[in-house]
Amino acid sequence: MNRREMIKKTGAAAVGATVLGLPVGALAQENSSNSTKPRKRLKVLAIGAHPDDPETCCGGTMCLLTEAGHEVVCVYLTRGEAGIAGKSHSEAAAIRVVESENACKVTGARHIFMSQVDGNTEVNLERYKEMRELIDRENPDIVMTHWPLDGHRDHACCGILVMDAWRRLDRRFKLFYFEAMSGTQSQMFHPTHWVNIESVLERKHEACNCHVSQGMDEIYHWHKTMEHFRGLECRCEAAEAFMQHSDALPTLS
Repeated sequence: MNRREMIKKTGAAAVGATVLGLPVGALAQENSSNSTKPRKRLKVLAIGAHPDDPETCCGGTMCLLTEAGHEVVCVYLTRGEAGIAGKSHSEAAAIRVVESENACKVTGARHIFMSQVDGNTEVNLERYKEMRELIDRENPDIVMTHWPLDGHRDHACCGILVMDAWRRLDRRFKLFYFEAMSGTQSQMFHPTHWVNIESVLERKHEACNCHVSQGMDEIYHWHKTMEHFRGLECRCEAAEAFMQHSDALPTLS
């Protein structure tokens, strides 16, 4: 399969039928009708290291999925304790939790906060168990999280913990990685899937702007550049890109 064929096949919302393999067009149509036909409502976890990571990295995709009737859960590894200059950890966490709750109201997602600390995340047996038990309890169909090759330690830790849970839970859900400020944070990220987010772009930006303490107007230019670049790859104005984790061996030719 060449690059053009791959984009056509995996460009998800570009054909309006699926997003990362989940139905959106048909389900949304069913939601708006009086049909009594049972809906297939699936669950997606978006697991980010900090408040604002899921929104900036995959906020458009989350909006498309909730709009179609699927359940989306935003999981925050930390409460962003170290993310506001001049504030104590407890003060910053209180502010950023409220910002995250507001953002989830925009995206339509439910939120969960884990117990790690911003800037001091850990990868050890206890943390592996914590992540595995959370994902096992939520029992998702898809998980989206950080690409583990990331210059930000918290991002890398988050991706590693999720990958371990995926393997130890027998790969029973699909695992997709998202990118965060590729080049400066995510490294060597090569997408397998693209999602056209043109129809929900304003809603994504509204969710991101709920994180007032982060000076989103100043930093979002990185994400706008990524949205535009990924859009060029799948022939639309704005897109989000993902890499699906697969243990399948490549075919030799």
